[in-house]
Amino acid sequence: MNKKEFAKYEARAQIFKALAHPARLRIMDELTQYDERCVCDLTALIGSDMSTVSRHLSVLKNAGLIGVEKRGQMMFYRSTVCCLSGFSDCVEKVLASNMAEQRALLK
Repeated sequence: MNKKEFAKYEARAQIFKALAHPARLRIMDELTQYDERCVCDLTALIGSDMSTVSRHLSVLKNAGLIGVEKRGQMMFYRSTVCCLSGFSDCVEKVLASNMAEQRALLK
């Protein structure tokens, strides 16, 4: 693999790393389903303190997956990508297939 090709895969890996946490996946699901959410809504959704949720949001923002807009004292987050729902559907199919294989092995 040459340097240019490696850089492409490294950039992809950074996006996967940003998604590689259950709280961040849940945040992305929420932001994909709704136009935007304030950090207070996301904090309640995740069930963590605001600083933890803010760190998760920072990781997603740095990966280019979400955008933020400040209105007064409130920060509102929105997804900047529309392709994650297809990816999530693909992951669900893999999970279902894995479960079916595991059931077959137990029989």
